[in-house]
Amino acid sequence: MTHATFVFDNSYARDLDGFYVSWQGDVAPAPRLLKLNRALALELGIDPDGLSDEQAARLFSGSQMPEGAAPLAQAYAGHQFGGFSPQLGDGRALLIGEVIDRNGHRRDIHLKGSGRTPFSRGGDGKATIGPVLREYIIGEAMHALGIPTTRALAAVATGEQVLRDTILPGAVLARVASSHIRVGTFQFFAARSEVGRLRQLTSYTIARHDPDLLENGDITGTAVLGFLSRVIERQAKLVAQWMLTGFIHGVMNTDNMTVSGETIDYGPCAFMEAYDPRTVFSSIDTHGRYAFGNQPAIAQWNLARLAEALLPLIDDNEAAAIERATEAINGFPVRFEAAWAAGMRAKMGLESAEDGDATLGAELLSCLQAREQSPALDYTLAFRRLAAVAGGLADHPGPTGEDGARFKAFTQAYKARLDRDAMPAERRITAMLAVNPLYIPRNHEVEEALAAAVAGDLAPFNRLLDVLSDPFTERAGLEAFAAPAPADFGPYRTFCGT
Repeated sequence: MTHATFVFDNSYARDLDGFYVSWQGDVAPAPRLLKLNRALALELGIDPDGLSDEQAARLFSGSQMPEGAAPLAQAYAGHQFGGFSPQLGDGRALLIGEVIDRNGHRRDIHLKGSGRTPFSRGGDGKATIGPVLREYIIGEAMHALGIPTTRALAAVATGEQVLRDTILPGAVLARVASSHIRVGTFQFFAARSEVGRLRQLTSYTIARHDPDLLENGDITGTAVLGFLSRVIERQAKLVAQWMLTGFIHGVMNTDNMTVSGETIDYGPCAFMEAYDPRTVFSSIDTHGRYAFGNQPAIAQWNLARLAEALLPLIDDNEAAAIERATEAINGFPVRFEAAWAAGMRAKMGLESAEDGDATLGAELLSCLQAREQSPALDYTLAFRRLAAVAGGLADHPGPTGEDGARFKAFTQAYKARLDRDAMPAERRITAMLAVNPLYIPRNHEVEEALAAAVAGDLAPFNRLLDVLSDPFTERAGLEAFAAPAPADFGPYRTFCGT
């Protein structure tokens, strides 16, 4: 059964008093619906046909709170580029409430860009159309790629002009997540030595995300350690998926890492085209801390900060707590490498597992990067070409004319490995094309769509969303969306949107 309005069950507001500030969004002067994610609305139990565009614009801009909402700004801290800020919090966002979706899952509905809060730290609390639609595009693309992510429910233009480097049209994003609880949420209370509230938060979070760890409704040190292990596992798998698709988050601060294992906060993010582990697109990442190849190590570093926050709950004996938490954190590389190897095996069309598979995949990446007198090869297209190699339709995964000795050696080793795998050739090609996307949010296409949208033309944005909704199936007429950026595009830089 669907409803024209939300049916809220706001557990965060109900159970965690003192962990947030109740707040209202600003009233937008002239809210206008830019995009409603009808499929997601239905998933949440909302009939999109029961909302007029005018109603949706008011609701999803924060101008009018739906019945049953409990809007609040969440408190959290965070390490930003390695430096600790003891108080960050939702400076331009509101959690308006939680719903139980049609599959029985609890989902947050969250507004981004709805105005100042007590955590705004001097900012204006606003967002603009470009960054809002960027998050819409990237989040929906990640979802279509099968990568855990927050999702866009709606984008609304506010009718307000927002000052950045220039005057830009304002907007609000309504997004959905299984929760917005971050590593930084735990750091906030740990930094204040508020162990009681830290325990309350941890108990709530385990009950919400890992209820099987609870013993008679209470948490023990073993449950907390188990929770830490679950978060490590989720993040290891998530970052492995990022690496396998060439995604660069751009700002992996601890306040941008969820304990649910969902990708969150698409600010200076981008997809890598030419393969190079040193790739950085973010304008603020001047030292490459969050470069593509650094993401696994940064994830482990962030998780170590979560472990530090949880130490008082793991064991009353600090030395014992440190030992147990360190053992868990040290297990991250093994978990990440296992997830990456499994994903790479699928990308290479291998059904069976051999010890050398990860090495073979790493050698392919080295081939893509190490070329004499030529730029690195396109990461996404190389794996589509690899399917042609597996099917006997190409001699190597490089472009036409690529005949380097290293590519030849890789291809020889790859074909020998295929000979030892039991998967039939026809099924292998189908399986490879099902996991290796052809269409990703290529940076030049994203920028063209956003520029048009800011100028008032949403057609390129809607077209790009449609292309990215089915990233694996080749479709006639979409050749331009599968092509790398033209030579005159770049150097490319992204910005956080604040």
